[in-house]
Amino acid sequence: MDLSFVTELSAPRSRDDLPAPEPGAAFLAGGTWLYSEPQPTVTRLVDLTTLDWPAITVHDDGLELAATCTIENLCNAPLPAEWTATSLFRPCAESLVASWKIWHTATVGGNLALALPAGAMITLCCALDAELLVWTADGGERRVPVDRFVTDAGRTVLGTGDLIRSIHLPATALRGRTSLRKIAYSPLGRSGALLAGRADADGFALTVTASTVRPFVLRFPAVPGPDVLSGSLSERISPDDYLTDAHGAADWRRHVTGVLAEEIRRELE
Repeated sequence: MDLSFVTELSAPRSRDDLPAPEPGAAFLAGGTWLYSEPQPTVTRLVDLTTLDWPAITVHDDGLELAATCTIENLCNAPLPAEWTATSLFRPCAESLVASWKIWHTATVGGNLALALPAGAMITLCCALDAELLVWTADGGERRVPVDRFVTDAGRTVLGTGDLIRSIHLPATALRGRTSLRKIAYSPLGRSGALLAGRADADGFALTVTASTVRPFVLRFPAVPGPDVLSGSLSERISPDDYLTDAHGAADWRRHVTGVLAEEIRRELE
């Protein structure tokens, strides 16, 4: 879709070239959502791809993804064999139910910033204890755990003019055993619930997304028993935290969240 109200395009080559925040400005990475519907309030695009960030960098302490790393880059990158949790990358990407054309363009950072409940990159990053490097509009920076980044459906902690620079996935989490479960009203439908579990030397973590308005991560010193897990879900996630929309009613999402959580628990115990 054409963005007919856009009158200016910025193509920064460094952080110093980024324009000051102003009404009507929007950051452009992949643009798969930005160009999917009318954007009458957007009059200026700031193209982040011209910053030419390396998509994927392997460090001793983990994996760094540029915010502009595409879904295709993520799924096809050669990574250390001991990072067994990278097996989550492709199933999470497939949970987006997007064509190869979208994978070629859509970015990890864009999926995070959009903060949709069914954003599978949010699921992936929460499941692997990812941390964001955020460039703030005042020229500073801060680090934010992904499980604290999304605050509600479509809402994040980003301020006006802030942007995601990169995502760091720690090596300790990447070496864990993982499991993923998804359910939707139809085989190729948007996720009604998307859960991921990880078991490693630090214990067990269950990430709940898509069924809730924001991600929830439940942590345990070891894989819990079924009653402990069920009780924790009820205690940590209130009925009001479950989402109702065209892709599922809140009571259904709450029920299937419990079913999928138990499947993950059994697989990883």
